[in-house]
Amino acid sequence: MNCFFGVDVGGTTVKIGLFTPKGALMEKWEIPTNKQESGRRILPDIAASLREKCRQKGWRFSEMSGIGLGVPGPVTENGTVLKCINLGWDVFSVTETLQDLTGLPVFAGNDATVAALGETAALEEPVKNSVLVTLGTGVGGGIVLNGDILYGSVGAAGEIGHIHVCDTEEETCSCGNRGCLEQYASASGFVRVAKKLLQKTSSPGLLTACLQEMTARDIFDCAKKGDPLANRIVDLGCFYLGQALAITACVINPELFILGGGVSKAGPILIERTEPVFRKYAFHACRNARFVLASLGNDAGIYGAARLVLNSLKTK
Repeated sequence: MNCFFGVDVGGTTVKIGLFTPKGALMEKWEIPTNKQESGRRILPDIAASLREKCRQKGWRFSEMSGIGLGVPGPVTENGTVLKCINLGWDVFSVTETLQDLTGLPVFAGNDATVAALGETAALEEPVKNSVLVTLGTGVGGGIVLNGDILYGSVGAAGEIGHIHVCDTEEETCSCGNRGCLEQYASASGFVRVAKKLLQKTSSPGLLTACLQEMTARDIFDCAKKGDPLANRIVDLGCFYLGQALAITACVINPELFILGGGVSKAGPILIERTEPVFRKYAFHACRNARFVLASLGNDAGIYGAARLVLNSLKTK
């Protein structure tokens, strides 16, 4: 088995990793995501970059073992993308297209799901069943069962951010529904709730100074300093997160929840506020699932994509 590539396609950049036959990262780099012409240049640009890397190293491109690919949208188990709106992609086979461009085996999955595989593989102790929750601009998720990612029938497994958690919500989520987890526990969700509550309070607090350009980090920083309103906002988001993960545990029964994304940079406070809620509402047989913070940061996608290749080669 020769070296292979892990590729994480984002809306702004494509992150690429070159991995050894045993899955160790040798080198990583980025190229711009060219979304012109409905994203038609993205895969050819990736193919060209991979070929150029092999040329620089004096390697035969045709002797590489394969390409793992994470994309920001639903991907079926056979590699069909069911639209990536932020890339301009419609429905097509991303694996067949990239295979035609490179001549190499290609294995693909949703970016959050692929990141879950990367984070799980990076753990010190082996874990076969885990759930990654990415708390960023939105809330995404990835599920690993028996060491492999769960695709679902149309590649939409792990959409934890759209679990319904609140019946009284009047604003619409990005998905078109109301009361989704994403509206409370994402970075934008924490800010949305904070601004609504600030409009209803006359009591000055630490958050008032951050009102114009508030971020989720500001909210958590103020909560750590004891600000009552900031703590109320953090508690609300973590309450809904804990409830949603209790629901998830009833279906998936994971050993571990991994909390990632930009909000996870708040640190232990996120687990300290979420885990007790989870324990309260989880089914008793699922209650012992552990919580950890993600460790790979922006590299989770390329590591997970690489793991797609490794897993495929192991089954041959």
